[in-house]
Amino acid sequence: MLLKPLALTFAVVATFVSPVSAAQTQAPPAPKTNIVVETVATGLKNPWGMQFLPDGRMLVTERPGSMRLITKDGKISEPIAGLPNVVQGGQAGLLDVLLAPDFTTSGIIYFSYSEPRGAFRNGTSVVRAKLTLADGSGTISDGIVIFRQEPAVSGRHHFGSRLAWAKDGTLFITTGERATERASAQDLSTHLGKVIRINADGTVPKDNPFVGNDKARPEIWSYGHRNMQGAAVDPATGQLWTTEHGAQGGDELNTPMAGKNYGWPVITWGIDYDGSPIGEGTTKDGMEQPVYYWKPSIATSGLAFYTGDLFKGWKGNILAGGLAAGVVERLVLEDGKVTAVEPLLADQGDRVRDVRQGPDGAVYVLTDDTNGKLLRLIPAQ
Repeated sequence: MLLKPLALTFAVVATFVSPVSAAQTQAPPAPKTNIVVETVATGLKNPWGMQFLPDGRMLVTERPGSMRLITKDGKISEPIAGLPNVVQGGQAGLLDVLLAPDFTTSGIIYFSYSEPRGAFRNGTSVVRAKLTLADGSGTISDGIVIFRQEPAVSGRHHFGSRLAWAKDGTLFITTGERATERASAQDLSTHLGKVIRINADGTVPKDNPFVGNDKARPEIWSYGHRNMQGAAVDPATGQLWTTEHGAQGGDELNTPMAGKNYGWPVITWGIDYDGSPIGEGTTKDGMEQPVYYWKPSIATSGLAFYTGDLFKGWKGNILAGGLAAGVVERLVLEDGKVTAVEPLLADQGDRVRDVRQGPDGAVYVLTDDTNGKLLRLIPAQ
């Protein structure tokens, strides 16, 4: 059964009030890491998301609408069969992918995409489906849409769309405000510009912050976001972290909390593309400040916590991809603050779409290009 949220038309401002705190935009350089960059595979078409499979292969999405398997030695499969049609163009397409916690026995995966909704409208949707693997490729079957971002709008931008498991087994989904619908990020009757939290079957957790509020979508976890293309849960604490595109400057690193307002487009550390200010400034009572922000923008996409032993001294660090800057930034965290930063891959010249830690402790990176690459980062000997 396809789950469709109740359509609401109310604009509402929540009553959560929190004090304004200082935001951080600079940190000292971290000690330089000597790394070796290996190219695992090339020829990917605008790859977007990746997951490591138990059999050693990787599952990779391509924005034009394909999903492929990549072997350890870089062989790329034919497209996996059974995927839905996706809206293509701009930032639209097949987006993130995530394995179910019990994938080894269930074969269940989740993926997000830009779903056509008729009359030139579209929206971010999430599917739960069965993946059947074969030697050469695989097949998707029994797909069910468990979340549809409402309302559907026209356009090809700001789909957000990272997926991450909470420690309690609920699913976080990041959405964008679709660029043309900025004010909707503050409107709790829409899913636009929100962190969404649902159960694995698409139902709403009873402890979501707006459950019982008939003027709000019950799936909402936090709001006031622009376009979140990075999300990761800290394995040590269970806290969700996200990265969010600013306009010109003002990319944000946030720790979205239940029911809280992260300000867009009322407050921001960026400016508009024509140089004009956005909203009311950089701070406002009742609106959260980012943990860290980038100015100028690096165009954040992809986010991971490093938990391995291969890179000494990295454990607990955040790895944040940057499209415009062509970097992976290693952010050293202490007590929830960024205390040092190291840019990686700055000499490669590639747009970084996603970054993940592999089961071998290496760092894997997808580059966003029509001839996209899968890179593997290891320490230099």
